[in-house]
Amino acid sequence: MIFVKLFRSLFISLLMLWGADLYAVTQDQQIKVALRQIGHEFLLELDDSTSRVLPIEKIDGRYALRFERPFSFMPDVLHFLTWKVLTDAKISASYIVEVERCGTNQVVHSFEVGPAENDSSVACQGRTFPEDCYEFFYTVNDTTNFNTFESIKTNPTDSSQKNSSSVYFLLLLLPIGLVVFLLLKPKKKKQQKQNSDLIQMGQLQFDPKRMMLHTQSESIELSGKESELLMLFYTNESKTLEREFILNQVWQDTGEYVGRTLDVFISKLRKKLEADPNLKIINIRGVGYKFVKD
Repeated sequence: MIFVKLFRSLFISLLMLWGADLYAVTQDQQIKVALRQIGHEFLLELDDSTSRVLPIEKIDGRYALRFERPFSFMPDVLHFLTWKVLTDAKISASYIVEVERCGTNQVVHSFEVGPAENDSSVACQGRTFPEDCYEFFYTVNDTTNFNTFESIKTNPTDSSQKNSSSVYFLLLLLPIGLVVFLLLKPKKKKQQKQNSDLIQMGQLQFDPKRMMLHTQSESIELSGKESELLMLFYTNESKTLEREFILNQVWQDTGEYVGRTLDVFISKLRKKLEADPNLKIINIRGVGYKFVKD
């Protein structure tokens, strides 16, 4: 078994080195992936897990994020999700977001985040924009922290020889690699382990790894923060949790903007827990929240 693991690790390492030589992830590609993630998380916050995020396009230096259906939204949620995804992906600390009505070139909302701003002010906080067709346009101003594969700067001859050597060793190890992967454990055991992670909450089953709530008739998808909140409440059932404690545990922040966002996420989570009327998140005025089962 040690022999198998050793060859598997060696094969994967050489494969990654070879891939790094022959393929470089561009800034444009990773920005589009991050914006698609923003669109996905945004739709989940609107309780929409079925409509599509349309292909990301770059138009006159701006990235266009478009959706399949009209919707209404709160600027607070858009600002938070944009900051969270772009920060986690380490793409940029400076960007501009503009919201336009589809096909009108009319900007109905916008905000800018700069590298020195930890908590930018956002207009129209707490207000809901009416249902309409909206397009989000992102201008990324600074990508100096962008994470890409570092290419080795050599002359063309050295580069060609290096790639040829990588391909040669990869082809030599390919048969061994195929044998190694065939010797891996069956998928059934892995599936059993995943199923054992389900948490029973009254009439609901909570899957924290897949971020899902299961009822007898449907599965409800949770966002990342909703899943973290629910796990925090579950592990502290019937205990009053102060707002500052929740913010530190889930957001690692107690800023004014994040504090307002907490109320939005609590409201979304309550709505998804309505499948079991005995599960409640109670507001303890002036203190925080308590998760109880009647």
